Amino acid sequence: MSQIKVDEVICIKGSVLMVFYTPGQCWQFRIISRTGGIFGEQKIYYSADTAFETGLEWLRDER
Repeated sequence: MSQIKVDEVICIKGSVLMVFYTPGQCWQFRIISRTGGIFGEQKIYYSADTAFETGLEWLRDER
């Protein structure tokens, strides 16, 4: 069974930012765009706050 912990799910300007934790990959984020695309990277963040801030930066850059 997967042990994923979801820390944040927020909607900003029609896009969804999700921050989550997995034992093998630590903290990560994914963005679901207004058009339904899913974006993120396989980079490991060692805190939920860092993953959240990076996700917010991605949303700010989204056009």
